This record gives sequence, C-alpha cells and structure tokens, in this order.
Amino acid sequence: MDKPPPLVKDIGEQGLLEKLQSFCPREIIGDDGAVIPTHPDKDLVVTTDVLVDGVHFSDRTTTAFDVGWRAAAANLSDLAAMGAEPLAITVGLSLPGDVLVSWVEELYLGLTACLQQYHTPIVGGDICRSTVITVSITAMGQNLPHQVIRRSNAQVGDVIMITGWHGLSRAGLELLLHPEVGAELNDDERNLLIKAHQQPQPRLDVLPYLWELAPEQPIAGMDSSDGLADAIAQICHCSKVGAEIERSYLTSVPSLSKVVSTEKIEEWILYGGEDFELVLCLSLDNAQKLIAKLNGGAAIIGKIIPEPYIILLDNNNIHPPQILRLSKGFKHF
Repeated sequence: MDKPPPLVKDIGEQGLLEKLQSFCPREIIGDDGAVIPTHPDKDLVVTTDVLVDGVHFSDRTTTAFDVGWRAAAANLSDLAAMGAEPLAITVGLSLPGDVLVSWVEELYLGLTACLQQYHTPIVGGDICRSTVITVSITAMGQNLPHQVIRRSNAQVGDVIMITGWHGLSRAGLELLLHPEVGAELNDDERNLLIKAHQQPQPRLDVLPYLWELAPEQPIAGMDSSDGLADAIAQICHCSKVGAEIERSYLTSVPSLSKVVSTEKIEEWILYGGEDFELVLCLSLDNAQKLIAKLNGGAAIIGKIIPEPYIILLDNNNIHPPQILRLSKGFKHF
C-alpha cells in the first residue's frame, strides 16, 4: 500500500526549511538574515519575519501598539544577530475588512516607536484582505564584510555568552494570561516582566562594543527569540561542534521566584523564547570585556566543545549531567 504524501506537520518546521532552502543560494542562507554583497565596502543584510494573530499575538496579551513594537523588534533583532546596522523596513499587512482603522493606526504607532530608537524608517509595503491579521516585515541593514556574525563561526574553546536575562518574556506572558500568579510581585517587578513580553528591545546596542573588542575576529552567534536552548543548538549544528552549559550560570531576575518554581524558571530560561537577547561565542577575554560594558544579565553560561552534543552540567553536583533536548521549545508544526 502506497504511503500518503507527507504533510507539513509531518516534517516539521526544520524539515520544511531544509526543502525550501534548496531553492536558495547555499552561501547566502542559513543565518538570521541573508548577506548580499552590493558594494566593495558594505554588505546588504535582508531578513523577513511574519507575525500571525493567534500564533504570535492575541488581544488577550497584546495591544495593537505592542504588536507593532514586537514586529519591529523581531526584525531588528535579526539584524543585530547578523551584526548589521538597520537601514529601513517594509510592512506587508493582511487583515479582515472589519478591523478598526484605529487598530491599524496603533499598530503603526508601535512600529514607529520601536524603529525611531534606531533611526529606521518604514519605506513601503503592501496591504491585502485576509481572514486573519498577518504582519510581515522585511528589514534591511548593512555591515562591513568582515563584521558579519554567523552561526557557523563557533570554535572549540570559545565561551558562550548571553547579552541579558532570559525567561522574562515567558514570565510576562504568564502574568498577562493569569494575573493571579504574580500576587507577590510589586508594581515595578510586574511591569518589568510584562514589558519584556510586550515591548522587547533588540540588542543593537551591543554591536559597537563588540566590534571595538573584536573588529576582525569571526564571531558566532544568533538571537534567542526561539529560546536560549534553540539558539545554542542552531549555532552548534551550523558550526559542527557541541556545547557544555553550566546550570548554576542560568540565572534570571529574582522576581521570577515569586511567579514559579526554581525548576520552571530554568525551563523558561532555556525554552521560554522571545527574549531577543544575543547568544555569542567569543574568546574568554573578549566575553569578559563585553560583559563589563553591558547591563545586568549579561553572562558566560558555557563553552564550545568538539563533541557534537549539548550537555547541561551542574558544578554543585545536585543534578546529574543532562543532554539538552529541543522538544520543549516552540515549533510551528
């Protein structure tokens, strides 16, 4: 009996991406953005991200303003993950005809509020009718050819560092869905977590410090929008290496302990997603110098190893070594 043809859900997001990538130049795709040589001194970096109502946002947790902010932040974060300075974005908007005009205006106010921090204009786009609201952003940036962050640049001996706290966005989502969970939080703590979810900040501020420390050094990295564990796995896969992560270094803001258990905090740090921090592989010296220039939450969490697995270690010997699995992370299919 013939097997039925596979469905998208059968092969999953990564399987579908592998098929689609066969239609693209192999030397350009595979990172957070495509690097296209256009000038002897500069490369053009292009990235596209889609936000869909009911998948990436809902009116229970996200205002129109915040949808716009998050859409802009997601794409600017991809440019930051490539080491690129933003130039402009275009906006593709699909929506039903019965959406309030004020909702669309608020969406664009949110886009603009995020973009103006980085002097990045909206230069065009498209609008069409749809049964569901979809916001599709294409962002363009530029960088020097020798200053491109790639997932495939990790070297054995590099340390793995993060540019800020993880788990905050997932905690903010929990508070929006279940406000009673954060009964012990004060207003500042609650607002910090909710803002991390609704109005994340892309880490473009990290790049000037990074290029000052390592102007010619190949650097591996990506953003952690799909989860910290996913980012580490993607870097290791593309660089054909593995990683050791130290459990005691996976810390977050103290207020998370007022929301969930220690075990759940670790899960949110690794798999919560949408924190939009950068995960970078650097020499120990450069990582320490970069951390000294950044705000709280920047930390070394592990190192690159030659063996092709990702292992979670515990220097306190409370937990046995654990191979990280990505089944807990967000998957589209």
